[in-house]
Amino acid sequence: MNDHHEDIQAIHNVFRKLYRAWDQGDGKAYSELFTPDADYVTFFGEHLKGRSEINNAHQALWEGPLRGSRMLADLRDMELRFLSADTAIAHVTGAVLMRWQKKAPASRDSINTNVLVKQNGQWTIAAFHNCRIKKFNWLTRLLFQPKRAQT
Repeated sequence: MNDHHEDIQAIHNVFRKLYRAWDQGDGKAYSELFTPDADYVTFFGEHLKGRSEINNAHQALWEGPLRGSRMLADLRDMELRFLSADTAIAHVTGAVLMRWQKKAPASRDSINTNVLVKQNGQWTIAAFHNCRIKKFNWLTRLLFQPKRAQT
C-alpha cells in the first residue's frame, strides 16, 4: 500500500517554491512549477495557457499592481487527494498581502484547485483555478440557499 508520504512532501515543496517565487516576483521560477501546457484560470476568469502566458501575466502583475506583494497560505490546511499514483488534486486557501498591508483583509481570501501530475519523478501543476471566497449577503442567501423540505 502506498501511503504517499514522499509524494505529499514533494507536493508541499511545489507550493513552497510557488510562494517563494511569488514573494520574489519571479515569473520564470513561478511558471516552471507548472507543466509546459498547463491551464491556469485566474479569479478574474482569464484562461492562461502554458508557461509563457503564466510567466508573462504574473511578471506584469509583479512589476505593476502586485509589486512587493506576498502570498499567504498555510499548507497545513491543504486538502490533498490522490486520484492515482501520479495524479493528485490539491485545494489550497490563501490571500495576497499587498506591500502596504500588515494583514490581508478577509475579502481577499481565495481558494484554488490544482491538478498535479508526476512526470519523470517530479510533481508539477497541470491545471489551476482560483476563486475569491465570498461571504453571502442577505440577498444571495435568500436566492441561493437550498430550500428546506416541507414536513
